[in-house]
Amino acid sequence: MYTRTENPLHVVQEVIDNAADEALAGYGKQIQVTLHIDGSVSVEDDGRGIPVGLHPEENAPVVELVFTRLHAGGKFDKAGGGAYAFSGGLHGVGVSVTNALATRLEVVVWRDGAVNRLVFKGGDVAEPLAPYDQGGRKKSGTRVRVWPDAKYFDSPNIPLGELTHLLRSKAVLLPGVKVTLVNEKTGDTKTWQYQDGLRGYLAEALTGAELMVPFFEGEQYAGADHENFAEGEGAQWVVAWTEDGNAVRESYVNLIPTPAGGTHESGLREGLFGAVKGFAELHSLLPKGVKLLPEDVFARASFVLSAKVLDPQFQGQIKERLNSRDAVRLVGGFAKSALDLWLHSNVEYGKKLAELAIRQAQARQRSAQKVEKRKSSGVAVLPGKLTDCESSDATRTEVFLVEGDSAGGSAKMGRDKEFQAILPLRGKVLNSWEVDRDRLFANNEIHDISVAIGVDPHGPGDTPDLSGLRYGRICILSDADVDGSHIQVLLLTLFYKHFPKLVEAGNVYVAKPPLFRLDVPAQGKRPARKIYCLDEGELEAAQDKLRKEGVREGAWAVSRFKGLGEMNPEQLWETTMNPDTRRLLPVGYGDQTPADTTRMFDMLMGKGESSQRRAWIEEKGNLAELDI
Repeated sequence: MYTRTENPLHVVQEVIDNAADEALAGYGKQIQVTLHIDGSVSVEDDGRGIPVGLHPEENAPVVELVFTRLHAGGKFDKAGGGAYAFSGGLHGVGVSVTNALATRLEVVVWRDGAVNRLVFKGGDVAEPLAPYDQGGRKKSGTRVRVWPDAKYFDSPNIPLGELTHLLRSKAVLLPGVKVTLVNEKTGDTKTWQYQDGLRGYLAEALTGAELMVPFFEGEQYAGADHENFAEGEGAQWVVAWTEDGNAVRESYVNLIPTPAGGTHESGLREGLFGAVKGFAELHSLLPKGVKLLPEDVFARASFVLSAKVLDPQFQGQIKERLNSRDAVRLVGGFAKSALDLWLHSNVEYGKKLAELAIRQAQARQRSAQKVEKRKSSGVAVLPGKLTDCESSDATRTEVFLVEGDSAGGSAKMGRDKEFQAILPLRGKVLNSWEVDRDRLFANNEIHDISVAIGVDPHGPGDTPDLSGLRYGRICILSDADVDGSHIQVLLLTLFYKHFPKLVEAGNVYVAKPPLFRLDVPAQGKRPARKIYCLDEGELEAAQDKLRKEGVREGAWAVSRFKGLGEMNPEQLWETTMNPDTRRLLPVGYGDQTPADTTRMFDMLMGKGESSQRRAWIEEKGNLAELDI
């Protein structure tokens, strides 16, 4: 749940991240990682050293709590100007997972002129914190040596290539900091220390590539008086457009690599697109009939992006993707204003960049026209209540099947009309489990769904014609209440029974709108914010986090959405429809066999199965959560 299990790299990365956080906070200039002959790994820094004094409430050394307790790190003390204003995430586990998955872990701390050592075995204290006679009393810092437990990993070996890339990227993102890798097994030592930062790194990676325009680089951080973001939040970036494109795309948040990208990358893409599109329109460069899209500008771009976010929210503990909604506006706003200035100061380069994006858009449109010809005949008349999108590229388009006309109205106003279509459904859809395929179209709602998506009903063994599929994603969007869940089940029944190939192909999704909103007032350098929660569990977790941040109990207000119709278009877009910030669950068959799934549907949806349903509800009733 909390780490990768292919190899122990991520548990070691947690220790490296802590050393990097010390350097980021300005307290360290060196990080050394050593691969020992016995399979252990040590990480040493010259920071302040983890505090060794007793915790006032826990009556145990702070360094011991850091490696054994959740939510014990200094990263959580932000209200009182904590140790780390910007750190790599606040899931609250970190090195406690490293300790739990190690046969042995040793911590040596140089601090306040003293040297102390603490030893764990299997996650428990084996040798309590005690003075350690090992010279260097005048220095400060921490050394953690960990022996990963091989039984938790597919392979006990740390991939040297990935570790090298990780350490080199730390050196790039921390200009002036010396990062060293010592391999006792081979006798090799590698050292990285970059003064050029991101630019030097990208230039090295793109050696031999033909640049279409010079590097676009910049950095911008919010000041103390910024109205939307906390002081210090912002980003540094360097972007290059090459003939082949997409050679290097790396992003980081508070020095944490995010290989799966996330909202900060989306912000960079939107910012670059907005600036290039505005420049092309201002100089009348767009040919008639050509419409630029973000991917046209981004197709041939290589970049390295380093964002600083005060309170980063990641997808999962391994922190591969940033989910913080505000990062889109944070990075996008700063990047757009910087590129606007650069383009208007370098008009010739601006025209080259705009022409590159226009050629990409023309190629995309030619490709889309070829697809259109293959589905030219026999097109049905689309339902009148369908609000269609402009694009016809099924790899990009999506349709939302929305509960109710009022929610449909908000969705229409909040959507991106380029690729998002809206089909409002009136009332509850027919239970189609026992309806013959030939009788389906007697129901107006099902008829409209079939015509809108461009696929006829079919059975599991059929080979349906999916070439007419008009939307790559069919998203069920209903209220976050019992009625909304019922509508979801009715629509999922329809797709499972009469459109099974769409489910198999991964075209069906369920959108997850929030049930609660937390309005948090401004706090110190942190501006006022809104936090959306899917359910009671997320609400409680969010409130716990606010308490740990030092927000006064009761200072925040909790609002509950009674339905989608209550949400204004901006809220619906931000929480449920924006591809960068929404939560969209793909629908698949799971681990059950098709026969088991069919039996379950028979019991739940069959008209003559009321007695079985009653027995099942009585057996499973204690699992239900009553919403009073």
